[in-house]
Amino acid sequence: MTKGYADLHLHTIASDGTQTVEALVRRATATALHGIAVTDHDIISPELTFRLTSMLGLEVITGVEVKAMFGNVEGELLGYFVDPTHPGLVELLGPLSASRDERMMRMVELCREHLGIGIDYAEVRVVAGGGNVGRPHLARVLMEKGAVDSFQEAFATLIGKGCPCYYAIDKPDYRDAVRILKEAGGAVSVAHPCLMEIPDWDTFLDELAAEGVAGLETVYPYDPLARNLTIDPRVLATRAEERGFLVTGGSDDHGPGAKESLGVIRLPYEHVEALKRAAGL
Repeated sequence: MTKGYADLHLHTIASDGTQTVEALVRRATATALHGIAVTDHDIISPELTFRLTSMLGLEVITGVEVKAMFGNVEGELLGYFVDPTHPGLVELLGPLSASRDERMMRMVELCREHLGIGIDYAEVRVVAGGGNVGRPHLARVLMEKGAVDSFQEAFATLIGKGCPCYYAIDKPDYRDAVRILKEAGGAVSVAHPCLMEIPDWDTFLDELAAEGVAGLETVYPYDPLARNLTIDPRVLATRAEERGFLVTGGSDDHGPGAKESLGVIRLPYEHVEALKRAAGL
């Protein structure tokens, strides 16, 4: 496939999305996309059993979004075309899922103490279903209890970084995560890098290249009015191209009733083909 468009950053009920892979595929075909990557947080959807598959005529890339530490900076990696059965990947993701549970228990405690409302972890776990638990699940419970009116308010005032009910999750060093994702057959990109607080971008990019990171997600629905960008995406794209990084891009859609942004990003398929080559496909 050499023509068409893709969205390479999407979530399902395996983490904090609201849709199954099948429902996501149907939405994507209705949006006239030709390919997608399912990149749930620290988990691979059990609906995906191969590195790459076809559903309803749509190419579906098995991916994952992994939280990691880049020195003292928090960030996330996107692994594309990974083998969900790879032992090293399974070993990486297992503790991350457990860490998410522990972190959510602590955040629920903080909400209970700060807001003085009756809330417990079991309620959040029910919302999360069988997938990894995340802050959007907690936000939904807070909305149901009338503590906030919207997801945006929940993150801005209670559960976002720096807010009174926020608690950080344990994260692996990005070098270890990159190595494992590559061993699992993946091509690795850095998720929404323009939101990362990097003090020296040139040094950072050189280090990423040395560690085998293939791409940067420079095509993303960045909103300078809602969040402070640490670098202009166009500037970063130029610096990335100079160093030979591949371009990745996606909408970060979480589905109806949550962050619904599918179709906002339409990445030309030539970039998917380049990622395939980087992943040995």
